[in-house]
Amino acid sequence: MEAHDEQFVPDHKFRDWIVSTFIDGEGHLHNPDHQHLRFADIGVLWTNVDNSRNMRTVIGQAELMPPMAMGKWQRARAEQQIADWFDGMPTFVLTFHAKWASIMDDASFCALVEHELYHCAQKKDDHGQPKFTQAGLPSFGIRGHDVEEFVGVVARYGPTAEVSRMVEAALGDRGTSRLDVARACGTCHLKAA
Repeated sequence: MEAHDEQFVPDHKFRDWIVSTFIDGEGHLHNPDHQHLRFADIGVLWTNVDNSRNMRTVIGQAELMPPMAMGKWQRARAEQQIADWFDGMPTFVLTFHAKWASIMDDASFCALVEHELYHCAQKKDDHGQPKFTQAGLPSFGIRGHDVEEFVGVVARYGPTAEVSRMVEAALGDRGTSRLDVARACGTCHLKAA
């Protein structure tokens, strides 16, 4: 693929679907864990640019805005591009790889979207309570993964407390039914990818 064929395309309708499906209280896959995001402005991008990190393919990414880790001109250029795409600076930008999304089943696709939403977190204060700005709005940040461990370490030494909680969640009842996923998603959203 030529560099000029690599694209990032904003999708405001997909953003609206994410909000109405997972964040708004009436969505088929509403998750109260995301209630703080009612106060966030979320931008959504599709891309065809391949990406990898730590020898793993990246198919989704959440970023807190404005972008930070770059030089002054690069940052100003990036801020201008993002503001042009979204008519202002969103709180978060979610980027999804269109090719990978197009081949996922509905449940896997919804899991990918929620995975990125879980990264879009409300900061905690020194006592572990939700943190707010002086205006009374949530103070936002990027949250890391709940579990980060190697299968080989767990096989040799047993699970950590975090891994044990993940295993309990995996073995428990699923909070989302296939019917709810079908009602919320359907293949029409995947074809947009």
